[in-house]
Parts: sequence; structure tokens; C-alpha cells
Amino acid sequence: MTTTTAVRPTPPRPAPAAKRPTGSRARAWATRAPLLPALVFLIAVTQLPFVATLVISFFDWNSLKPDQRHFTGFANYSSVFTDPALRESVLTTVLLTATVVIASVVLGLAFALLLDRTFFGRGFVRTLLITPFLIVPVSAALLWKHALYNPEYGLFNGALSWFGNLFGIEGIAQPEWTSEMPLMAVAAALVWQWTPFMMLILLAGLQSRPAEMMEAARLDGAGPWQMFRFLTLPHLRRYLELGVLLGSVYIVQNFDAVFTITAGGLGTANLPYTVYETFYRAHEYGLASAVGVVVVIGTVIIATFALRVVSSLFREEASRA
Repeated sequence: MTTTTAVRPTPPRPAPAAKRPTGSRARAWATRAPLLPALVFLIAVTQLPFVATLVISFFDWNSLKPDQRHFTGFANYSSVFTDPALRESVLTTVLLTATVVIASVVLGLAFALLLDRTFFGRGFVRTLLITPFLIVPVSAALLWKHALYNPEYGLFNGALSWFGNLFGIEGIAQPEWTSEMPLMAVAAALVWQWTPFMMLILLAGLQSRPAEMMEAARLDGAGPWQMFRFLTLPHLRRYLELGVLLGSVYIVQNFDAVFTITAGGLGTANLPYTVYETFYRAHEYGLASAVGVVVVIGTVIIATFALRVVSSLFREEASRA
């Protein structure tokens, strides 16, 4: 009688990991090499000055008294949040940024809804609405300060005088716009310049709405307000967030309008202007550097949220495609 022994099949051995050929590494470095000079230049221009500013912010350093320079730790940062003048500039920055961003978003949405319709001369109107954003910030501030706000020959007071003469009103008030309402004067100039930016973002969002969804809602009997509230506004949520975040990043750093229109007086000094005053006029390098670092950290936090919104927009567009 013959006994048959079952032979178990030998399991296949895992294939050895393929080594990356030396030629592919050389090709990878060859593709990265042209970018290295740009990377070195970027680090030298942006990161090294920031590191120097960070180091200086830990010193009590007055350029008029260089021999008394000494390390103070976080004393300068403590002054940023405890000194009444610096604390007021922080509050002014927050108030100015919130006012400009909210007003720009509301007006930008209104203009975007207007331009989303078809009418004669829409291209010309769109060009006119975009123009304020293309003007150099200093030129825009000078335009508002002299051509509009000037109490003697400004357009606003001239319009008030014309209105008074038209309706027979004697002695109509001629306000000093930059001295009686300084913060609102700066905010109005910034709103005029940043509304086109918000309009372009929201107009892009309006034109990306699914046409079949809007047509189906219209056939179901939805009115204009219902379509705006339940379809358009939810669709624009990401675009509204993007506009608010990007606008906040830019307006927090605004210096031109404050410097040109009010020279930081009458409670309009924001953090960038405070950095200028502390560094160039008070010669307090350490304190000015601390204020600058605080501004940079705040801007980076806002920019992080902005980048997340942008990436989510790209993901949504890719999923639809």
C-alpha cells in the first residue's frame, strides 16, 4: 500500500523593493534646481528680515540712545496690549477693518447682483465699477482728501451748497469731514476702493450657479426673494467667506489712507501707522518691532483661514467637474 504525502506549496516570496535608480534622482534634482535660486531669494527677502525684527522686538532699543540698548524679554509685547495708546490703535484697527469689510461686502453683493443681469451697456458699467480698485492707494486717498472732503472746494460741500440753493435753504452746514468724522472719512475712502474687489469675487460666484437649479426653482413658482434667500445666498457662502477673509488681510495692513487723509490724528491711528510713528518718529526700534510682529501674526492667522476657504472652493469645483 502506497502512502501519498501532500506537499504544501511554498508561498511566493515578496519581491524585493525596487531601488530608485540613480538617474531618476538626478532628474528630480534637475527639475528642482532652477527653483533653488528663487527659494533662496525668497528666504533672504522675507524670512531673514522677519527673524531680525523678531530678535529686535525683545530689546529695549532707542536709536537716539544706542549705548543703553538691552534685552527686555516680552516687555515690549506687554506694552502693546497694556499701553493705552497702543491698545487704542488695536481697537481702531479692528473697528476700521470690520466697518470697511462689512460695507464693502454688502455693496459688492448689490453690484454683483446688478451685473449678473443682462442690460444694455453692462460691459461699460462693469468697467466703471472696477476702476476704483485699479487706482493707486495713495492717489485714491488724495482724491478723497482734496477733491471730495475739502471744506472750501470739495465736491461734497459743493453738492450741499447746490442743494441748498436749489431748495432755497439758507446757511446750509458745510462740515469739516476729516475733522468732524475722521474715522468714517477714512473708512468711506477704503470702502470705495475695496467694493470692486468684493464685487468681482461675488460676481464669479453668481455666474457659477447651476442654471438648471435656478430654472427649476423658477418653474416651481419661487419668487426673486425666495431664490436669493434659499439658493443664491447659500451658494455664495464660500465666496462671501473668501471676500471677508482676503479683505481683512489687506485692510488690516492699510497705511496709505490713514497717513494721507488724517495723518493718524483724531483717533484714526491703526497698527501700521503706529509702527511708523514708533519706529521713525519715536525711534523705539524694539517696541515698533513688537507691534510689527503682532500685526504679522494676526495677518497670518487670517490668511490661514483664507487659504482653507480657497482650497475648499477648489475641491468643490473639482468634485463638480
